[in-house]
Amino acid sequence: MAFRRFLPALLGAAALTLASPVAASAVPTAVMNPCGFYKTGSDAFYNHCTGDGSHVVIKVEVARERDYEWCVGPGRSWLGAAKKIQGAHYTGRTC
Repeated sequence: MAFRRFLPALLGAAALTLASPVAASAVPTAVMNPCGFYKTGSDAFYNHCTGDGSHVVIKVEVARERDYEWCVGPGRSWLGAAKKIQGAHYTGRTC
């Protein structure tokens, strides 16, 4: 009788142990490439998350230089060095 109660718990623990690396490997991708503006240790990026293939205009804020607008497509776009780029945001326009 004790074995019948122990077996489902053992199988459940084994399933969680085997599933954990798969779930854990999916998390860093989302954290590393969030939608919108983000910085890594040395670079600044804008990630345009879309399913329709649209291109949008973003305003890039640059330290000690004039800000500029840029048309970006789906996915991640490199904006420059993290110490130079202060931010970027969607302007509400497509291009």
